[in-house]
Amino acid sequence: MFEALSFGFMQNALLAAALASVACGIIGALVVVNRVVFLSGGVAHAAYGGVGLAFFMGWPVLPTTLGFTLMTSGLMAAATLRRSERADTVIGVTWAAGMALGIILLDLTPGYNVELMSFLFGSILTVPHSELLLMAGLDIVVTGLVLLLYRHLLALSFDPEFARTRGVPVTVLHYLLLAMIAVSVVMIIRVVGLILVIALLTIPPYLAERKAGSLAGMMLRSVVLSLAFCLGGLALSYHFNLSSGASIIAVASLFFFLAAGRDMLASKGR
Repeated sequence: MFEALSFGFMQNALLAAALASVACGIIGALVVVNRVVFLSGGVAHAAYGGVGLAFFMGWPVLPTTLGFTLMTSGLMAAATLRRSERADTVIGVTWAAGMALGIILLDLTPGYNVELMSFLFGSILTVPHSELLLMAGLDIVVTGLVLLLYRHLLALSFDPEFARTRGVPVTVLHYLLLAMIAVSVVMIIRVVGLILVIALLTIPPYLAERKAGSLAGMMLRSVVLSLAFCLGGLALSYHFNLSSGASIIAVASLFFFLAAGRDMLASKGR
């Protein structure tokens, strides 16, 4: 593994893992404590429409996907703002419509682009320098917003009704949270792909929550765990010539099931 670090593509992969881990840890913690995992999955899969649009129009993939995903996240935010009983239906339809649009646009695109598979299942080893700059910029925006609005986000996460009575702009924060989830999804596309993105957004925060004493501590632990899983998956894929995205999720899932199994044994022993 150490000799591989001399290659530019591996250095880019490590930087991509670090940048994606920051977004995963910070936004993933908010996803878990706000219990919007299904909503995040809808945003992630609807993003496929942005990928199809980019290939069809010949536009840059990540910026186009980011714009499309922000739009769909806004629609889902509006549908779930009042926690309507039909919100899950709207999420499901938007999820399916986004993917269907992506598939149709790709069918209409002349030729076949092998790069497409990297957006579905991840290809961290092919991240170019230009996308690293975009990821770094998105990280700065997300981290800055969370630091600036931390107290408001904390209130929203644990008691939105109380937060509303205290003058916290709950509606604005709800839309902002979905927008930051959309940004994080686009950042993680190259690391694990759209199919597996929700696992990297939820497994590290779930494990971090177990020993964290605060939301900030949970975010920090989640960032560290995300980076550890990415590095472990990279090492696994390098040594055994496996898909990098699937290897990263396999490592994360292993630790998830170990933690869940330990909890089950502990509960039976009481």
